[in-house]
Amino acid sequence: MTATRTAPEPTAPQSAGRPTVAPTIRVVAMPADANASGDIFGGWLMSQMDLAAGTAAALRARGRCVTVAIDKVVLHQPVLIGDEVSLYATITRAGRTSMSIHVETWRRARHSHESIKVTEGVFTFVAIDDERRPRPLPPEGE
Repeated sequence: MTATRTAPEPTAPQSAGRPTVAPTIRVVAMPADANASGDIFGGWLMSQMDLAAGTAAALRARGRCVTVAIDKVVLHQPVLIGDEVSLYATITRAGRTSMSIHVETWRRARHSHESIKVTEGVFTFVAIDDERRPRPLPPEGE
């Protein structure tokens, strides 16, 4: 299957188990994304995961795709205001019109090199045409 990742920066510190490639998306969690306790909303994290998966899907499909299912989302740890959030999306299955994309989310406190996996899940996307109907995925590498 196709991965949308590239080689990591050679000097980037890596925590055990963290993907060794560049993230699909990297963003800083802000106060508007948090609840009254200072934890980032799970819905905000899922939105970021959907964006990362959508980026991988659009690249593979060479065009528009839609989310049709979200499975097995696990929220392992909280994300705090100011954390750098890195999302890694990997296509794990590509069918005729659809694909499954595994997304991992890692947090890094602003003044630390340690990264911790905070969420993961599987997103299913379907490639669509101009009439918003499913269309075949192009052959890989095309």
